[in-house]
Amino acid sequence: MDMTHSPMNREAGAPAKAETPGSLPAIVPAVDVFENESGITLKADLPGVSKDGLDVRIDGDQLTIEGRVTLGENAKLEAVYAEVRVAQYRRTFALSRDLDTTKVEAGMKNGVLTLTIPKAEQAKPRRVAVTVS
Repeated sequence: MDMTHSPMNREAGAPAKAETPGSLPAIVPAVDVFENESGITLKADLPGVSKDGLDVRIDGDQLTIEGRVTLGENAKLEAVYAEVRVAQYRRTFALSRDLDTTKVEAGMKNGVLTLTIPKAEQAKPRRVAVTVS
């Protein structure tokens, strides 16, 4: 997909790993973006993230996805040896003004977050009636 003419025209600074304030280095999740005449669908791989650990925000034209994986550790136990760590996912995108960010739909299934963002009415293709005189 050509991101220069897309409703999702650029990704806002996504290095391979990004630091999040006061915690673990963030993992940049793999994301697929699909576009059709009605809008875009974004699918982000967030394995191990529950609904409670997920935060999806839109601020102006910025879409931010954050997810935290917890392993249900018992607070009374201290790890002597641990290969599996909690993970923090984070990814930010700049959205086109052609998208209607007030009508975003989000769903999570099997560790995959699906966001559907419709195009604004003025950005959708439309037919023009031609009159013959």
